Amino acid sequence: MIFSDSLIGTKHRNHCPYCLWSLHVDNRPGDRMCDCRSRMKPIGLTFGQLQINRYTGRTTGEIKLVHLCLGCSAIKVNRIAGDDNCHTILEVFNSSLEISTELKNRLERQDIFLLTKEDKDELLIALFGYNYRSKVETNS
Repeated sequence: MIFSDSLIGTKHRNHCPYCLWSLHVDNRPGDRMCDCRSRMKPIGLTFGQLQINRYTGRTTGEIKLVHLCLGCSAIKVNRIAGDDNCHTILEVFNSSLEISTELKNRLERQDIFLLTKEDKDELLIALFGYNYRSKVETNS
C-alpha cells in the first residue's frame, strides 16, 4: 500500500524526520517570511488539544515538538509527522526532563507545558502502540 504525505502527517513538515531539528523560517505556520533562518533545537514535547478517549477513558492529545530558536530564542510548537524517528522523539522527551527551571517557566508563561515523567506511558503508547511493554520485555 502506498501512503500519501498527507496521510502520515508530512505534507507540511517543518523539521528533519531523523534529528527533529528545524529552521526558523516562519512567522506564522507556512508563511516562510521570517528573516531569522537560525537552527531550531527540539527541546521537549507537549500535548496539543487534550481530549478524553471514549474507548479507553484516558486523557490524551496529539504529541507536538517544542523548538527553541538558537538565533532569536523564539519558541515554536510543531506537529510530529508520522514518519519521524520515534527513538529520537523519545530522546527529546528524556532530555526535556532536565530542562532548566527558567526555560520551563518561560514555556509555561506561553501556555506550553512539557510532558513530564508521569506522561511517559502515554508517550510510549503513542509512539510504539499499546503493546510496547510486551515488546520491551521480550527484547530485554
